[in-house]
Amino acid sequence: MTGWVVFDYGGVLCIDQPEPDRRALVATAGLDPDSADHTAPFWAAYWRDRPAYDRAELDSAAYWSGVLGRPVGAAELDALDAADVASWSHPQPATLAVVDALLCDGVGLALLSNAPPSLADRLDRMDWTRRIPHRFYSCRLRATKPDPAAYGQLLAALGADAGTATFVDDRPANVAGAIAVGMRALRFTDPAKLAHDLGIEPAR
Repeated sequence: MTGWVVFDYGGVLCIDQPEPDRRALVATAGLDPDSADHTAPFWAAYWRDRPAYDRAELDSAAYWSGVLGRPVGAAELDALDAADVASWSHPQPATLAVVDALLCDGVGLALLSNAPPSLADRLDRMDWTRRIPHRFYSCRLRATKPDPAAYGQLLAALGADAGTATFVDDRPANVAGAIAVGMRALRFTDPAKLAHDLGIEPAR
């Protein structure tokens, strides 16, 4: 294939937060990971404030203080950031095989992820994300998917027409947002289907 393929990160290039990591994050917050009275409010607040955090409208201290409903000190803040980033740092090898096949075919590759600064900075230092040379994060764009501005800034930076770019994401709203700006978009469900949809044969 030709043109660009733009990958989402969470749930596509990496697996979603594994349960041990979720428990570790709750415990780092000083809560009991075995108590629904603790975990349910924690995760509700985690996702409630995440879009603003991903757009860098909240810094790390404001975000975690909002999640926990109390001030968070510097040492605890560092621990929470580290546990959060670790939970989003598990690659999905079969998707990376698709990435490698596209690279071999000379396809242009980019990443477009909703991510706060702590995670974006970490992703830029990971060896396996460096396979994708063009990486864009909501915290730097100040726009989160499915906001048209996120896709628009991506396309402008790549110098690409929307019709030459295929966007891959696991969330229907983000897929719909890409389609709305004229991109081809694929809903990610598993790496094998993605390879089929892209018409490639990953190396085994």
